[in-house]
Amino acid sequence: LNIGKALLSPTRTYLPVMKKVLEEIPGKINGLINCTGGAHTKVLHYIENLRIIKNNLLPVPPLFNLIQQESKTEWKEMLRVLNCGTRLEVYTDEKYASLIIDVAKSFGIAAQVIGHAEASDKNEVVIKSAYGEFSYS
Repeated sequence: LNIGKALLSPTRTYLPVMKKVLEEIPGKINGLINCTGGAHTKVLHYIENLRIIKNNLLPVPPLFNLIQQESKTEWKEMLRVLNCGTRLEVYTDEKYASLIIDVAKSFGIAAQVIGHAEASDKNEVVIKSAYGEFSYS
């Protein structure tokens, strides 16, 4: 895609994926975060006494690398504002991860475990990436 087509391409809906996941494991999803508008820090609005560690992010699509290079925006800010390729987060017990990944793949969508949650005395997101380690609270 050229830049214009990439920017104007429609956003993929995750409804078919989530419908199938909810049918397969009803009542086992603890949270869903659509990373549009708030990106990797959006989850901070919905947690209490948790640290979310994201240490295995999906590859950053070329469009976001171009935005970063042209704007000279620091990666900490890029990951705070833009989803950088992570569009939906599913919070559940790790034993359901492979099922969810398989369902996503059956719809042609790349998915992987990108991190985990742990107890904390403050709400925090920690991102460990090729671009650096960043903390948000």
